[in-house]
Amino acid sequence: MKGAIASGHLLTSKAAVEMFALGGNAFDAVISAGFASVVTEPSLTSLGGGGFLLVHIERENKNILFDFFVNTPGLKNKKNTKPVMKPVEIQFPGCTQVFHVGLGSVAVPGMLQGLLYIHKRLCTLPLETILTPALMYLEDGVEINETQENFMHYLKPILTLSEYGKQIYMKNGRYKKKHDRIFNPRLKKYLQWISQNTGVTYKGDITEKLVKEMKEHNGLISQDDLDAYTVIERKPLHITYRDREIITNPPPSFGGIMLALSLRLLENSTLAHCYHDSEEYFINLIESMKKIDAFRSEQKGDWIEKITYPFSESVTSSLIDNYKKNISERRAISTQGTTHISVIDEGGNAASMTTSNGSSSGHFIPETGIMLNNMMGEDDLHPEGFFVTPHGKRVSSMMAPTIIMKNGKVETVLGSGGSKRIRTALLQVLINTIDFSRTLQQAIEAPRIHWEDGIIQAEPGTPLKALERLKKQYTINVWTEKNMYFGGVHAVSMSMNGWGDKRRGGDFFKS
Repeated sequence: MKGAIASGHLLTSKAAVEMFALGGNAFDAVISAGFASVVTEPSLTSLGGGGFLLVHIERENKNILFDFFVNTPGLKNKKNTKPVMKPVEIQFPGCTQVFHVGLGSVAVPGMLQGLLYIHKRLCTLPLETILTPALMYLEDGVEINETQENFMHYLKPILTLSEYGKQIYMKNGRYKKKHDRIFNPRLKKYLQWISQNTGVTYKGDITEKLVKEMKEHNGLISQDDLDAYTVIERKPLHITYRDREIITNPPPSFGGIMLALSLRLLENSTLAHCYHDSEEYFINLIESMKKIDAFRSEQKGDWIEKITYPFSESVTSSLIDNYKKNISERRAISTQGTTHISVIDEGGNAASMTTSNGSSSGHFIPETGIMLNNMMGEDDLHPEGFFVTPHGKRVSSMMAPTIIMKNGKVETVLGSGGSKRIRTALLQVLINTIDFSRTLQQAIEAPRIHWEDGIIQAEPGTPLKALERLKKQYTINVWTEKNMYFGGVHAVSMSMNGWGDKRRGGDFFKS
């Protein structure tokens, strides 16, 4: 089988290529790459987190969104335990941000169950084969590259919070750096066990120890939470834009709806007739970002679960009426651990998978080497406050794995990490490819802008002439270099071309 993959790491992509060489399809490739990514990109994703996989099954002409994101914990919490989270200050360029970690920050993980569920549902190769690349990387250790060194630098206080974390990330009394190797012997042993016990996620003694730790350290996850968790198959959101159909993540996640609203605002504009680097182009883009920020900021309660597409007049009229308020979401810069994998095969099957561990909790599932998420402590996922959402519900997400269709066939598969920048990164890549007919490499590597907290963040390479004119209307901060802050869009096309975003160590392979 021939295919193409774009991901956040060379070895993640190589895992998928190996599955193609063995005759596997796009789904074998993406699940193997998913398992590999938790080894190669441990500061971005983990089997203790969650995510989404959007697939197109060509033989059935069917699209499915597999939701294996995290649940809010606390089912049958009779003692009304008050979760305790540990604030950790992380220093970023130009600002300091407080992260909330510890066992109280952990949501019910779904990624391991998700990958195993999808393997049974769509894959053709045995699980033992799917896991081979990840186990090989765990045996040899993964050399830290520049991108992973950067992420690890920011997250040092979290990754070394536990004794086992120190074993993984420390060497001879110092924090590991570029060219050092990461080993995780407990994860290696656990994945070996998983490969021989298909369909089983956690052994009884493992869950008993995890639940015990939760009780002892004011975490909320119980055996009831673990037993109640299920992977959900959802009907994807279908968006029309120009002559394309864009398929992406539906509610209860925010990401797909925010992308749909952005495209709705731009679909009647004259973008295609603008010069790409003109003042008019940037004004269209900036104003759409401002409108979407204002719209989300004024929504309350479970609005995301009630919204439908195509949008009603009440939704879009409210959006237009309020866009000038410039309401920010009151959030500082964050790396937000998220990564993406895009895969396509010669049979027309496509897979777009985005996964995340938040910024990590600093704690591992006992005996497994699996770092747990801190999704209950991520403020952008809980705009109304921490622990307000009822127990046992899916946490909403900004992630938006996406597939572009043209004339009923897959054209491009893409997605991005980057928290709030996911939708603005995807929006700009979509505009670059659809409105301006740029190649994927050109579309992805083009400098990006992002509107947040009343300020336009602009990457270097944004035309100076346009910036000077825009400064008369907006506050602009021009970065000195391209940065992971602006997302990491990894994309492949049916022509077997693609590109991995260099902002997040991206790599592209085809077989």
